[in-house]
Amino acid sequence: MNTAPAPAAPHWVQVALSVLGILGGGTGLAAIATVVVQRGKFKADAADTLTEAALTLVQPLQTRITQLEVEALGARSELGTLREQVNQLQFVVRVLTRTLDRWRAAIRAPDATLRKVRATVAESDRIPEMDR
Repeated sequence: MNTAPAPAAPHWVQVALSVLGILGGGTGLAAIATVVVQRGKFKADAADTLTEAALTLVQPLQTRITQLEVEALGARSELGTLREQVNQLQFVVRVLTRTLDRWRAAIRAPDATLRKVRATVAESDRIPEMDR
């Protein structure tokens, strides 16, 4: 009977056994412990770097938002002033429209005379604007 020698282990098994032998020693365990400890430090460093980058990006945005809020307050204030001016102008337009209507009525009256039209105009000059 033919007995053949046992086949050699695959190359990767030999490499794995060698690595396990090396890691089994004290220096190998120290190396693993160092990597595990350093991994936490790497995470902390990465978090710090990301935080700094985020703050670098956020700070200019916060500054711009503050500027825009100040501009918005100024625009609202100006809008209030402009609304008040529009209200005053609308009042003046109503007063002038009523005055013009009185003058037209005086001119178009069947018994209109130059003296009556002048009297109507003079009367309009005496009426305070707030009562018109």
